[in-house]
Amino acid sequence: MSDESDTISDRIQGKLDDLTRAERQLALSILENYPASGLGPLAELAERANVSVPTVARMVQKLGYNGYPEFQAELREELGAIAKGPIAKHETWAGAAPLEHILNRFTDAVIDNIRNTLAHIDPDAFDAACALVADQKRHLYIVGGRITHTLADYLFMHMQMIRPNLTHVQSTSNAWPHYLLNADEGDVFVIFDVRRYENNTLKLAEMARARGAKIVLFTDQWRSPIHRLADVSLTSRIIVPSAWDSLATTMLLVESMISAVQTLNWDDTKDRMEALEEIFDKTKLFRKFT
Repeated sequence: MSDESDTISDRIQGKLDDLTRAERQLALSILENYPASGLGPLAELAERANVSVPTVARMVQKLGYNGYPEFQAELREELGAIAKGPIAKHETWAGAAPLEHILNRFTDAVIDNIRNTLAHIDPDAFDAACALVADQKRHLYIVGGRITHTLADYLFMHMQMIRPNLTHVQSTSNAWPHYLLNADEGDVFVIFDVRRYENNTLKLAEMARARGAKIVLFTDQWRSPIHRLADVSLTSRIIVPSAWDSLATTMLLVESMISAVQTLNWDDTKDRMEALEEIFDKTKLFRKFT
């Protein structure tokens, strides 16, 4: 079994260029409804992907498994990991906790998450996401969840300084449907959704997509169901020795996006920052030392 930092999805995406046409067709079928797509009988998976049973067997071996049962066992393990709550996560780490100090263990885990994330991210996809977010002709909506609203708040605050024409959607509020009234075709929704994926957020994404909006998704290595609706999905590793997942790597991607978008819009951003500083001076928000 692989550990939680290396998913079957990662293996499939890493092998796509080496697969035959039929195997690639099968791989894309699996990714379409991952990880649940591979939990049924082998023949059922082959029929759904419109490929032969031997094609499934060959591709599973190319991914490094001895057979379909081993492949399925790891899928079930991933499905269990997705559903873990804080207590289960803590028990997973506590049972095998090394003796080193938590500062070192936690930092090592975060660094490993960053390395894994950067090894799998597509720079072209990241650039495409930044271009969508930077396009001031498109209204920008930023959506967070129960925990990830902190990242949404952070991104929204910086985007307020960088560009006009944006809205912070409170996805956990009963009022979120009101935000969709003004959503038009081509608008951009930046959505944060990590494991224990939220039903409200998925419903919002479905409705935004139905209105013709573009979706940029920040998610984890297992990928939120929203990834099937997203124009760009940016995945981060989130496993740390804690009852809670880490958003440190996701924050790295968010801050990288902020830097990229401000550069794309620098002339306008500079003007907005200068105007904001004048407002700060008038309100005496910050202490002056000169």
